[in-house]
Amino acid sequence: MQHGLNQLLKAVSRSFYLTIRLLPATLRAPVGLAYLLARTSDTVADSAGAPTEVRLALLRQMKQALCGGGPLPDLAPLARFVSDPAERRLLEQTGTLWAWLGTMSPEDRGEIAWVFVEILRGQKLDLSRFGCGEGVRALATAEELEDYTYSVAGCVGEFWTRMCNHHLRQYAPGISGEELSRLGASFGKGLQLVNILRDASADLANGRWYLPADELGCDPEALRGAPELARSVCDQWMARAGAHLEDGLRYIHAVRPWRLRLACFLPWALGVRTLALLQRNRPLETARRVKVPRKELRRLLVLGALGACSAFALRQVAAHIRRHD
Repeated sequence: MQHGLNQLLKAVSRSFYLTIRLLPATLRAPVGLAYLLARTSDTVADSAGAPTEVRLALLRQMKQALCGGGPLPDLAPLARFVSDPAERRLLEQTGTLWAWLGTMSPEDRGEIAWVFVEILRGQKLDLSRFGCGEGVRALATAEELEDYTYSVAGCVGEFWTRMCNHHLRQYAPGISGEELSRLGASFGKGLQLVNILRDASADLANGRWYLPADELGCDPEALRGAPELARSVCDQWMARAGAHLEDGLRYIHAVRPWRLRLACFLPWALGVRTLALLQRNRPLETARRVKVPRKELRRLLVLGALGACSAFALRQVAAHIRRHD
């Protein structure tokens, strides 16, 4: 991975940077680039100071440029709407990311294009639903939420699986590719659900409610004054997130290379610990945003290294993390 882009990855996501460092050298560049491209489009979508129509147009132009149908848009002018310096630099480095994409093998370029187009679809839907209008807007049904979590995270689990199967021999020999992709997609959806639940208060303050409105039993606007009305639906989707994370653990058990098992273990463990914090500090009813402390991240890395050694060790470590929820 080129040094400058490696540093950029470290700046925009310290936890994912750790995951990337665990990958074999042949996977670090394409997976790291796919993450940076997705983070770039996410920064475009989240640049709230820019008009919604402008952001949607830029996302469309990014897709057209990726698919060979148009020039790469200049994203640098959006930097003034972004407070995070690493994300501002990301917008300014889009041309470098595109040039780096051109150095990838045709197979890797195809996989990166596939996952990026799917992520762009989710981001455009998100902007279209929430980018304009007054009051609290919400996803209407469970089907809409399942589609959203797949488009921005579940597809990443499939991408990861296909990349690892392509680059590594004996990645997960005891399971079919179809079942492994299903588990990978479910794993990604679980992590996204945890993020949605963790960010529920901030999203509601910004007029966004991601959990299904038809399961809420009230107008989402009412949650601003009575957050306890969301308890039932939050509990239901916390349970759903937990079920997805169980699929994530099955995925990790299927993986053979210890470095890849560890790379998958870290986001799983962070998801499990964050979900446990949410169960004790209810979404919407706790003022502070729950976060796994940095010292615990180091502990999880050590536990993950132990669990990566064998299936037996992984079962023991996973049970230990659950007991300490």
